[in-house]
Amino acid sequence: MASPPPPLPVPSMAASLLNNSNFKGVLLAVVSSAFIGSSFIIKKKGLKKAGASGPRASVGGYGYLLEPLWWMGMITMIVGEIANFVAYVFAPATLVTPLGALSIIVSAVLAHFLLNEKLQKMGMLGCLLCIVGSVVIVLHASDESSLASVEEIWELAIQPAFLLYTASAIAVSLVLILYCAPRYGQTNILVYIGICSIIGSLTVMSIKAVGIAIELTLEGTNQFKYFQAWVFLMVSVTCIMTQLNYLNMALDTFNTAVVSPIYYALFTSFTILASVIMFKDWSGLSASSIVSELCGFITVLSGTAILHSTREPDPPFITDLYTPLSPKVSWHIQGNGEIWKQKDEDGPDFVAILRQDYFK
Repeated sequence: MASPPPPLPVPSMAASLLNNSNFKGVLLAVVSSAFIGSSFIIKKKGLKKAGASGPRASVGGYGYLLEPLWWMGMITMIVGEIANFVAYVFAPATLVTPLGALSIIVSAVLAHFLLNEKLQKMGMLGCLLCIVGSVVIVLHASDESSLASVEEIWELAIQPAFLLYTASAIAVSLVLILYCAPRYGQTNILVYIGICSIIGSLTVMSIKAVGIAIELTLEGTNQFKYFQAWVFLMVSVTCIMTQLNYLNMALDTFNTAVVSPIYYALFTSFTILASVIMFKDWSGLSASSIVSELCGFITVLSGTAILHSTREPDPPFITDLYTPLSPKVSWHIQGNGEIWKQKDEDGPDFVAILRQDYFK
């Protein structure tokens, strides 16, 4: 009697995870968030160091360009953006984009320890909500569908539903740019952020197409012989330049603590919508999984809003030569006619510096 064949080796959990494209995308997104969140702190320390010996960047100084710490922060950010770019190749945008909120947690925690920007209890709650929401999104995300060529991506891009979305996005953006921005851009925060968010959703779709084209080319199938790859590349560059331009305008006009959560909410929402239409990310999910993923996104959004609402604003930079410097001196005329001064930091103690008989 023949002996039974030996059982096939069961792959370990680690090997299964490494072969899962979603896991690679999540891992790259988390690494990206860590690098980008750290870069904010490193660059801020570099700006402070440069501002201590020359004009600050907020008043037009460029001394930070000679500061190695600032360049270290820039390099860290570039590494994070590259990791984020590659993450879109392995995982759907509905999974990668919401995980960008983790960079806010990294930035807040590092600022607490390195910049003495205290993280309040409500801020800790915001961090916890971001982590819980991210875990819910990861657990209910759909698997990325495999695409064999850039021509397949082109077919997804020219389907009627996505063409309608693209036309609507361009039309709304043009109205915001040509009509709303000149009239309401300086007073309504949604104008500039709306442009960034809508154009940003097209940026992610085109970048994902370019990333897949690069991956397939590196595997031996040249995708840049097709004109579609170059179209996606030109769309990416155009959208990135437009997006960054209006994002900088928003940051220059409004408080960063207000811009960041609104931009995250709108950008992520439009990106998820565009990805669902173009790549059909939710086509294989059950209704409960879709609802769970939406709940996870709302949880992350709530945590982001809470975290930003508890941030302490940066102290204003003093440019007026007549503005009193710390320690501040207050003058008081006492009931007996004597004139006194008080240092605010010294509490209630007073020091006499001028008596009434001085004028006799």
